[in-house]
Amino acid sequence: MLEIQPASAADVPQILRFIRELAHYERLEHEVIATEADLHAALFGERPFAEVLLARLDGAPAGFTLFFHNFSTFTGRPGIYLEDLYVTPQARGRGIGRQLLQHLARVAIKRRCARVDWAVLDWNAGAIAFYRRLGAQPLEDWRVFRLAGASLEQLAGRDGG
Repeated sequence: MLEIQPASAADVPQILRFIRELAHYERLEHEVIATEADLHAALFGERPFAEVLLARLDGAPAGFTLFFHNFSTFTGRPGIYLEDLYVTPQARGRGIGRQLLQHLARVAIKRRCARVDWAVLDWNAGAIAFYRRLGAQPLEDWRVFRLAGASLEQLAGRDGG
């Protein structure tokens, strides 16, 4: 039986394991510097910045979504940004990813969100096909930009130290 529920503070170690597994799959494990303390503060601290839904299949951890709110000035309504969607290899092919996204869509509707956005690596043909089957449309005219590290520090007027 599949259960999808909001994560609790006790789930932080499992969330970090899922993040590391996802990063390995995406060939980005060298970028994971998050700690359990970081996640606990960001997800369950004084001002939570993101939320997690956990999927459990017959009681065993099977996947997760991590998401947060953004805002569309064009619609005048909030949206949801899906940062991570992950299903363990042994649980794939059972509709868990679809059910996680379906649950997230219900959250978005309940909160009057205008949309759910996310990014996908261009080489991940399986994920792209999956998202298209759900009715998601790629935003071909848009490019994702990121300021991080020294560039972020420099723009902020700090010397990085």
